[in-house]
Amino acid sequence: MLVFPPQIMALSDYILTFGQHLLEQHGQRIHKIALDAGFTCPNRDGAKGIGGCTFCNNSSFSPNGPEQKTLETQLDSGRSAISKRTRAKKYLAYFQAYTNTYADVAELDVMYRQAMTQHDIIGLSVGTRPDCVSGAVLDLLAGYRDEGRIVWLELGLQSAFDETLRRVNRGHGLKEYREVAIEARRRGIPLCTHLILGLPGEDESHYHASLDTVLDIGVDGLKLHPLHVVKHTVLANQWRRGEYRPLQREEYIRHACDLIERTPEHIVFHRVTGTAPKDILLAPEWCSQKWNVLNGIELELARRGRRQGSLAGTPWIREEILDAA
Repeated sequence: MLVFPPQIMALSDYILTFGQHLLEQHGQRIHKIALDAGFTCPNRDGAKGIGGCTFCNNSSFSPNGPEQKTLETQLDSGRSAISKRTRAKKYLAYFQAYTNTYADVAELDVMYRQAMTQHDIIGLSVGTRPDCVSGAVLDLLAGYRDEGRIVWLELGLQSAFDETLRRVNRGHGLKEYREVAIEARRRGIPLCTHLILGLPGEDESHYHASLDTVLDIGVDGLKLHPLHVVKHTVLANQWRRGEYRPLQREEYIRHACDLIERTPEHIVFHRVTGTAPKDILLAPEWCSQKWNVLNGIELELARRGRRQGSLAGTPWIREEILDAA
């Protein structure tokens, strides 16, 4: 009798990753190029608050300093780095750093279009706060969709609990998120919501409830992050005083897998972990080891015999797509 070796599985065999989603939709590999467009944040400059979120590294922020690179330079360097490890020929301009809708709509249009003038940039992913997205901004993004661009709106909710959001000085509540999420999806703009596991005062019951709330409101994609402690933050001081204990790697993997199982199979996972640079990371040390965590999530799902959607009705089944690139 012939005995075949076990099939080698990847994380994209267990969850619908953003890369797999783009491959299915467009028949080729498409990657994000992360950009810092020099935005600030209303929770820093006094419009909403001062100092920002308790976990945010203020000292690393220099929006208009002399080292600020142009969008063109950032796109060129990002494209060069990605092309060395993938076969991608098309990209999304990912406005990632800070609040990327915190400007006049006309100014935003100029900036977004500047990125999309490059021939291989076929769309945008815009990261922002729920309290900085006006109807005019949503109309702008919807207009790009009508032009045939790929557009994603990414909202940093982090938790569906207002008490938690106040505790970390987030500067907004669930109400603002709900309003923008509904209006974005009404306009046909795909929505990706960020959730943080390990926020002070929260446990797995909060993680599950936050996911359920986001799913009930309506969402198209998710990003899961562990909370890490970085230098020059309020959270760093709380950690030093023993007032905050970050999640252990095994805890995070278990909680992330729990949420993945509870997530319907059509929701796109843009990310299931997050990292911090070693030069500012204080704890936990494993947050500097992205692939270690991703491999751990893959192995835990395999151990359980589960995948995305296993506890939500229909498990995720990967389609075999030929890469046209």
